[in-house]
Amino acid sequence: MNISTLRLDSNSASTPLHRAFAPLKPPPYSLSARRPCPAVVCSAKPPGAAAAAAAAASVSAAPESPASRIGGLSQVSGVLGCQWGDEGKGKLVDILARHFDVVARCQGGANAGHTIYNSEGKKFALHLVPSGILNDDTLCVIGNGVVVHLPGLFKEIDGLEANGVSCKGRILVSDRAHLLFDFHQVVDGLREAELAKSFIGTTKRGIGPCYSSKVIRNGIRVSDLRHMDTFPQKLDLLLSDAASRFQGFNYGPDMLREEVERYKRYAERLEPFIADTVHFMNDSILQKKKILVEGGQATMLDIDFGTYPFVTSSSPSAGGICTGLGIAPRVLGDLIGVVKAYTTRVGSGPFPTEILGKGGDLLRFAGQEFGTTTGRPRRCGWLDVVALKYCCQINGFSSLNLTKLDVLSDLPEIQLGVAYKQTDGTPIESFPADLRLLEQLKVEYEVLPGWKCDISSVRNYSDLPKAAQQYVERIEELMGIPIHYIGIGPGRDALIYK
Repeated sequence: MNISTLRLDSNSASTPLHRAFAPLKPPPYSLSARRPCPAVVCSAKPPGAAAAAAAAASVSAAPESPASRIGGLSQVSGVLGCQWGDEGKGKLVDILARHFDVVARCQGGANAGHTIYNSEGKKFALHLVPSGILNDDTLCVIGNGVVVHLPGLFKEIDGLEANGVSCKGRILVSDRAHLLFDFHQVVDGLREAELAKSFIGTTKRGIGPCYSSKVIRNGIRVSDLRHMDTFPQKLDLLLSDAASRFQGFNYGPDMLREEVERYKRYAERLEPFIADTVHFMNDSILQKKKILVEGGQATMLDIDFGTYPFVTSSSPSAGGICTGLGIAPRVLGDLIGVVKAYTTRVGSGPFPTEILGKGGDLLRFAGQEFGTTTGRPRRCGWLDVVALKYCCQINGFSSLNLTKLDVLSDLPEIQLGVAYKQTDGTPIESFPADLRLLEQLKVEYEVLPGWKCDISSVRNYSDLPKAAQQYVERIEELMGIPIHYIGIGPGRDALIYK
């Protein structure tokens, strides 16, 4: 079944998800028109005897208890995204945080949107505060690699406090972290407008412009708030630079005066949170405290490894942990990759396994695929094994968390994008950097049977339908990495330990 393009019944409003998928010959993929790649479809390959025996053994063996599985994680562990973000990292961090002393963010800013639920089922949307905040005994660190928008941070803290979550003495902000100002957000929008049809599709949260300030060395750091005698001159330099670059940016003495007064108040409020987090992190390691690193965004949005220029402005892959927290590579242990059972991305850029039209819409609504940060609808498609392998190579994951498996429950058949080929049939060995090649390549799919039943109440792997187990185990076989956690709903308890 070729599901590169979709055909729906004319009465699409009443069409169930599994009826949305019907084969049509697809047109070539275009970044501007977002047409899908041509696809070559083959049936799923049966696992080899050794793989089948290993899978059978893993299912029949006595399952490891959740506490034992989590307790066995390394002293310094990490949770990172394997796709284009929005994989559900926050939920796993929230669950694991109860077994860790420190949860740390190492990169990105308020463009991250992590949705988590407390024990009563109350929903929290976090953007800067690490997802460990709901666990009373966890200390949360915002590392030097993060760009910090203080109005947003204080709003987030106020919201948590209003809902009974104490933040006092539980959040540390690196004195080396760069400050993201409101004008960075204005510049972000001006830059996107300037790009016109080639726009990146950013969150317009000012992330790129703030990192630009950092890299050209006229940025302002948290530690600068302690020196209000020089702060106005530094801010004036930043604002003047933006005004000279963008005609639509109006800057004058009144703006500078107002911003300085505002940041005097922010500095006073932030002071109890400011710390030398490089020293704190390394001292915590020496004290044998357990540390969990929470990544924002994902590897396919990495400034170096992602689909450049349709990427974020930081390093959400494993290397960003060391540079964003100031800890040595040798202390890193288990890294858990979080991957949806299908693929989504927000904004512009290539998406080889994308499902367009009403079929994509139905998957979007079934999975509630709307951005936590922006509310934008996410583009949806099949799980891209080529991209996932690429992410696993870069990060060296010890295990995977497969999320939102329940969203696929209505489908009679499910596809896995297992290989890329050029138009002449020549195999493409890895995820290409060349966007033109990504526009033209063909995706080879394997088709697996669906399970056609609700799995949201299942809590033991052996109770999953055989077709769902086959899907999970085929991904494991293709990756060569075990899937230890399977999400089957948004709540804390909607997790299967495998």
